Amino acid sequence: MLDLNGKVALVMGCGAVARGWGNGRATAVLMARQGASVFGTDLHLDHANETRDLIVAEGFETEVMACDSTRADQVEKAVQACMARFGRIDILVNNVGLSQPGGPIDMDEAVWDAQMQVNLKGAFLGCKHVLPIMQRQGGGSVINVASVAGLRYVGKPQVAYAAAKAGLMHFTRTTAVIHAPDNIRLNCVVPGLMHTPLIEGLAAKYAKGDTEGFIAHRNSQVPMKRMGDGWDTAHAVLFLAADESRYVTGTEIVVDGGLVAATR
Repeated sequence: MLDLNGKVALVMGCGAVARGWGNGRATAVLMARQGASVFGTDLHLDHANETRDLIVAEGFETEVMACDSTRADQVEKAVQACMARFGRIDILVNNVGLSQPGGPIDMDEAVWDAQMQVNLKGAFLGCKHVLPIMQRQGGGSVINVASVAGLRYVGKPQVAYAAAKAGLMHFTRTTAVIHAPDNIRLNCVVPGLMHTPLIEGLAAKYAKGDTEGFIAHRNSQVPMKRMGDGWDTAHAVLFLAADESRYVTGTEIVVDGGLVAATR
């Protein structure tokens, strides 16, 4: 089951800010383990290289490059490089994202614009350059990684991030309907409160650097009383990438330990 042999996966945001398993790194490694040839990108080449080394060490095929997903020219270059290396793209994972704190009054306009760029425009650019390839191939699967912040207020003042992730989900639904006749599926994975290498940076932004207290608070917010991790996200992405989800499009898989269900 969930066999990706013969498929090529382009994972945008395949690195991690520190050693450990973020959403993108776990997704890239898991797809390689399931048989896909993986082409990964990250804003920081060293982060992408660490993911590449993990995949190569397990004997799988991969290639990585640096890419700023908010830059159309760089996204186009990455897509072309993937095609040159592997000849096709069956799976696109848009995993790029970044949260900054603030509401409309105290948030600088430049921060708002940057949040829209990285959390929403990046997925648009990935789709813009990959969807024509999938049309020519006769199908494909696009998975956009959103956030429960786009569904609920989950305790952090991050208005731009929340708005962008909500927009990403509706972008995905709308585009899924447009391309359903092309046998191209688009869906979102919606992680909740996750314990990934980003946790220390989030604690610095939202808890004055109290990482231990921040982790304890986030665990207490979740009905399962623990945060998820990058592998929880990756397994949901894998399902949406595989043929077992062939009739699933225009929807979301929420991976949150019950958080959204408890905050209606």
